[in-house]
Amino acid sequence: MFTSKIAFGFGLSAMAMVLAGATARADDAGSATPERIRGMPEGRPYSPYADRNFPARPLFGDTHLHTMLSLDAGAFGARLSPTDAYRFARGEQVTASSGQPVRLSRPLDFLVVADHSDNMGLFTDLLAGAPNIVSNPQGQRWYNMIQQGQGPAAALELIKAFSQGTFPQDLMYLPGNPAYTNTWHQIIQAAEDANDPGTFTAFIGYEWTSNTGGNNLHRNVIFRDGGDLARQVVPLTVVGSGGSDDPRDLWTWLAAYEEKTGGNVLAIPHNGNLSNGLMFPLIEPVSGQPLDEAYARSRATWERVYEVTQMKGDGEAHPALSPNDEFAGYETWDKGNLDLSVPKKPEMLQYEYARAALLNGLALGAELGVNPFQFGMIGSTDAHTGLTAAEEDNFFSKVASEEPNPERMLKPFIKGSSGLSIFGWEIVAGGYAAVWATENTREAIFDAIERREVYATTGPRMSVRLFGGWDFVPEDVNTRSPGVEGYTRGVPMGGQLSKAPEGGAPRFLVAALRDPIGANLDRIQIVKGWMDATGALQQKVYDVAWSGGRTPDAQGKLPAVGNTVDVVNATWTNTIGAPELITVWQDPDFDPAERAFYYARVMEIPTPRWTAYDAKYYGTANIPPEVPMVHQERAYTSPIWYNPT
Repeated sequence: MFTSKIAFGFGLSAMAMVLAGATARADDAGSATPERIRGMPEGRPYSPYADRNFPARPLFGDTHLHTMLSLDAGAFGARLSPTDAYRFARGEQVTASSGQPVRLSRPLDFLVVADHSDNMGLFTDLLAGAPNIVSNPQGQRWYNMIQQGQGPAAALELIKAFSQGTFPQDLMYLPGNPAYTNTWHQIIQAAEDANDPGTFTAFIGYEWTSNTGGNNLHRNVIFRDGGDLARQVVPLTVVGSGGSDDPRDLWTWLAAYEEKTGGNVLAIPHNGNLSNGLMFPLIEPVSGQPLDEAYARSRATWERVYEVTQMKGDGEAHPALSPNDEFAGYETWDKGNLDLSVPKKPEMLQYEYARAALLNGLALGAELGVNPFQFGMIGSTDAHTGLTAAEEDNFFSKVASEEPNPERMLKPFIKGSSGLSIFGWEIVAGGYAAVWATENTREAIFDAIERREVYATTGPRMSVRLFGGWDFVPEDVNTRSPGVEGYTRGVPMGGQLSKAPEGGAPRFLVAALRDPIGANLDRIQIVKGWMDATGALQQKVYDVAWSGGRTPDAQGKLPAVGNTVDVVNATWTNTIGAPELITVWQDPDFDPAERAFYYARVMEIPTPRWTAYDAKYYGTANIPPEVPMVHQERAYTSPIWYNPT
């Protein structure tokens, strides 16, 4: 076994080229002739960046943003349109729904406005007091609440009524309603207008809002295509004729769209921590039948990645499921279902968290012949403000009523009928999707998502590479272009290895560069899951590269990196940690007969949480001890799987 642990000290711009394997496309007019390349060793050009065609840098974006066109977002106070949302994501300053100016630190590369498919167009009429709305007693009540400044209370009533199946049927805006169609076309046109290939990608999309028994099984649907194809269909809804809350019916809809239009579409499951054990089931939540091969094959086809982190909590791992993982409890929500009507039960957890699902997927793959949970990992916001503002010092919250104000941290956000509450401080400032795409276009980003060459961040824009193979060597850490070695002799994140060579064990080339305006890095970890010879599912976290010359203790535990956070002033210093880490690591516990997966988790040094920035800005006093003020942000790569056959 060999392992290298190196924290390089040269500049960030240089390491950016390491991670990117920076690409320069050849120009036909300047292509080399035999005369021009005389003496070139092995036919290679002098320029190490010539003729590259692999992804050059990660693109950062959000696949899950709501605007005022979503009924719940509008009722909570959102007044930004899809056009406003795209302007903000592109780096423009806008005026938030609360009247405050807001701008991102840096533009994003792509965005999906994913307004809810059910009741498209209803909020616009509700806000205007349309006759068909106010003639209904419940519609009149909700209109009055919004006009009287009680929109958040109205929003919670709307969510509860929809999730529990008590929403007035004559208020439902369904496909076929002119307002519904007009709203769908408005969403499409906003994306078409904002899309700027090569500079900024605006995807057409929507959120299918399945709420089986009040439990969150939402999926975000993303089109590779433009409006000419997307206008040929209307979104799938949960209610109404042709509507369904069964994921199988969503997959049928996706297939029908592709058959009808010749286009491409996929679905991204919403963070499952409020699904009450239904997001990654062994028993289908609607039919009650065990998963079969058809389910596994359809899910693996249409749901290539998973939203592992967002504003309603982080879903990578849970302390109860990974008790030996010291970092498993990050921003955990144990809240039951979406409307808090049912408390969380311990037996639900393994069907909600990504690592447990990846483990169960190994067993299902062996049983069914197809792994339904072979997904990559991304983050996104699920903000209902029209703002992709997930930075800790620039956090505009999940809903417009909780945009920056002195009370938002300590007051309840939701009070559930089960007695549970969600407080403002529990809302999370995160996350983003990072995509290794060859160019900034709908087609290239979609294709990268489909091949799972993606990773999640909780907010920072750190760059992370992960390659797996059999032939990496310690000297590979000295390359300034790990992309060259990675793509030549291995597979990238989201890929698969099989048929281990005699006596071989998988080796992983992993590199990380901190966010250029963010915090230094603490460590890189490899998370391994496997199914042993008895069929038992196992997991282990390995520290593979770290900063500061620390030495693991006798039990293999790496000392903490330290903490430079000044909570009172909401500051920190990069005097600890490393700006970049790279290593080659070989699995010391590999058994070629055992199915396994590996993904990287990259940890930053401690930094102030958004609550610390709020406390500083507003002078908040008497903050309860349970309110976290410091955290360690992180990134999760898509796994690389090993299959013995």
